[in-house]
Amino acid sequence: MTAIGFVTRTSHGGFRGQLRFLPICADIDIVPNRDKSGDNPADFRIFTQGVEVGFGRILSGGSRGTDYVSLSLAAPGLGGRKLCANLGRTVGLYGEGSFFLIWNPVD
Repeated sequence: MTAIGFVTRTSHGGFRGQLRFLPICADIDIVPNRDKSGDNPADFRIFTQGVEVGFGRILSGGSRGTDYVSLSLAAPGLGGRKLCANLGRTVGLYGEGSFFLIWNPVD
């Protein structure tokens, strides 16, 4: 598993931290999508410097059945490709509300 960032849970139900992926180092905010509508809405919206760069969905893990957050980011700095990651707990590190952004390569 490759960690490409680190976030902590905010008091508003979102996350705040940094994406660190090769030449990219950006502060990010993952905020709950309070305006959800439609059949398949995102649970979170991802922003950097006030610009929306992606979304997140709460999914259920198959083998353990526990929920996790799956992220999808797209920005010009990524060369037109989509970057996918999951939030993974930092077990034993940094406290209960801390998560790594775990890179999830997409073909």
